[in-house]
Amino acid sequence: YSSLYSLFPQVDAVRVYVNSSSENLRYPVLFVVRQQKGVLSWQVPLIFRGLYQRTYNYQEVSRTLCPSEPTPETRPSDQIIFVDVASMAPFNIAFELLVTRLENFQLETNKPFNFTASPSQPQYFLYKFPQDVDSVIINVVSDAAYPCSVVSVQDIVCPVYDLDHNVEFNGVYQSMTKQAAITVQRKDFPGEQFFVVFVIKPEDYACGGSVPSSIHGNVNRTWNLQRTKNLQVTIVPSIKKSVYVQAMFFSFLSFLSFYLGSVVVAFVHYIRVQRKASAGRLSPEHGSGMMTSSHPISASTPEGSSYGAIDESSCSGARQLSSPERRPAAGSDTDSSVEEESDFDTMPEIESDKNIIRTKVFLYLSDLSRKDRRIVSKKYKIYFWNIITIAVFYALPVIQLVITYQTVVNVTGNQDICYYNFLCAHPLGVLSAFNNILSNVGHMMLGFLFLLIVLRRDILHRRAMEMKDIYTLDYGIPKHFGLFYAMGIALMMEGVLSACYHVCPNYSNFQFDTSFMYMIAGLCMLKLYQTRHPDINASAYSAYASFAVVISLAVLGVVFGKNDMWFWVIFSMIHVLASLALSTQIYYMGRFKIDGPDSDLGIFRRAVMVLYTDCIQQCSRPMYMDRMVLLIVGNVVNWSFAIFGLVYRPRDFASYILGIFICNLLLYLAFYIIMKLRSSEKLLPIPMFCIVATAVVWAAALYFFFQTLSSWEETPAESREKNRPCILLGFFDDHDVWHFLSAAALFFSFLVLLTLDDDLDTVRRDKIPVF
Repeated sequence: YSSLYSLFPQVDAVRVYVNSSSENLRYPVLFVVRQQKGVLSWQVPLIFRGLYQRTYNYQEVSRTLCPSEPTPETRPSDQIIFVDVASMAPFNIAFELLVTRLENFQLETNKPFNFTASPSQPQYFLYKFPQDVDSVIINVVSDAAYPCSVVSVQDIVCPVYDLDHNVEFNGVYQSMTKQAAITVQRKDFPGEQFFVVFVIKPEDYACGGSVPSSIHGNVNRTWNLQRTKNLQVTIVPSIKKSVYVQAMFFSFLSFLSFYLGSVVVAFVHYIRVQRKASAGRLSPEHGSGMMTSSHPISASTPEGSSYGAIDESSCSGARQLSSPERRPAAGSDTDSSVEEESDFDTMPEIESDKNIIRTKVFLYLSDLSRKDRRIVSKKYKIYFWNIITIAVFYALPVIQLVITYQTVVNVTGNQDICYYNFLCAHPLGVLSAFNNILSNVGHMMLGFLFLLIVLRRDILHRRAMEMKDIYTLDYGIPKHFGLFYAMGIALMMEGVLSACYHVCPNYSNFQFDTSFMYMIAGLCMLKLYQTRHPDINASAYSAYASFAVVISLAVLGVVFGKNDMWFWVIFSMIHVLASLALSTQIYYMGRFKIDGPDSDLGIFRRAVMVLYTDCIQQCSRPMYMDRMVLLIVGNVVNWSFAIFGLVYRPRDFASYILGIFICNLLLYLAFYIIMKLRSSEKLLPIPMFCIVATAVVWAAALYFFFQTLSSWEETPAESREKNRPCILLGFFDDHDVWHFLSAAALFFSFLVLLTLDDDLDTVRRDKIPVF
């Protein structure tokens, strides 16, 4: 058969519809359509294959022929197409053939277009870039989630790949249920035009639908009208380059304002210090006025007060062993190369001294700040250098991996690999969602600002130490800045790794986004504990080894945490046992030992003694009531997490572990502040402002965090149903706002820890309680 039609100056397209009543697969009817520059062929019944070799047969087929190029002449020109129909059947087969001209083949900007497609009747349309548009977003919506469909953007090449088995061969494509969005840039199409192809899949498993049973795998299915889908496509212009510039200025200027605010606060503080220095130094709030550094504060109990020790000998022993003759002056010169325990642990009696002091009912800071300041500071500086080493070795492979992910997306065109918010994904260069990366600049800028603030405090502290300032030597919380430096680096690395994750967010690399969150939460808890326990905090090596175990568990959770019950049982057991072990260590201030004079029976003796002392002798009241209350609440929370994980087995294992860390941190911070207020200590204006700012900003940040815009726990098509347009400057979405606010919230949280005990700078250490 031949068909003659007139080609007008605009782009024209012809659609061929065929129908055959024959279901004989041995003798299909073959259709071949020949045009001036191409050939298109198919058979009826048209066969599609699904999972388990299931086949689906369609008697009705409709295909759009590759459009002819517009003619430069003003008058119409004639075009001929030939349709060859053949079959090897030894009997006659009836068929129907219909050739029609498409009236609305070219899509228009900002004009919705509705149409219907099915597996055997795919559709595609042409779009040409307007002169003043460099980038467009193709929005496709449907009222029904199923049947599953694929949206593809292909260059003007014939033949067009518009069937289920070949739609992925060319261009960029997405699977779709109710919504899809593809951003297309003019620079990617030299002809400044492209095809938008719509294909309906024969099965729904790729979009999260039910997986067909393998039992009926060899049964042929004839589906015609059951898998039609109504679609609406709208092509809208994307943002202009000026919006990129505005967004960058907004991001940097917003966080530079924090730098300006810090400079103002530092300047006001400097003026106040100068005025105070000119007016003369005020006397201490407690104690007997100015003291010389040659008479340091004794670690013993002041006259008239009682620690509530178990017996008199313990108290007198404490006084005797902690007298000034036993302890070098706080400002004395000590070789910094001496080992950490050298001041006290060279004699067996000193271990007895530590056991006596740390097991008192009421401890004061002077009891737990007995080691040489420089040795302890060097111990905490290891946190800083170790986290830099960890950051370099962790970040470099991550950066390399996400670059590979992005390259695969760009080369294959498969946009189901990465879970973006496609309605607000603005590309730049090779990056598909530059806005999600730019919004992490806050973590890096505020992390660096926090390092500068800590450095300023460190320099002022060193100057005061060199001047033998009595307030620095024997008053207030001992200043050790190593953990603060480590927290600043962790905040910066969180920004780097979050940006890496958002290069191509998916299930496999979500751990990159959370690894340094674990470390931030852990470092904050360590810093909070170190404040009142400077001599008995964990070493950097054991702390980072613990973080390594947590990250290893997170990786195992990503691999095995989906459905494997054995993993959750083992993890819950580890979680509960670790909570108990840590509780014991905190309750006895690090003096709980599992070895004894008889190594075989020492642990049992200790256990029996603890049970007898705390559960039989003093059953009505634990020896350390405040610590006991904290640890009971903490264990209830952690055991609840363990039971929840065992019962529900959440797929997002990384966020589950992060929730455990954050809940423990908040619990400890609340306990610390309550105990501080109970001890008649006060909150100065700056820490009070930081606490309020932290609470407000975290509340706002969490609101935007829970505005789910995508989810790699679902299929890519189902994830796109959650996509939403930008809400800030037409460039940033809800998750970007979460990045901005969470960076500020973390910064304020760090400032809370840095300034919380500034009110104690003029309080003697033997007046500062330990809790």
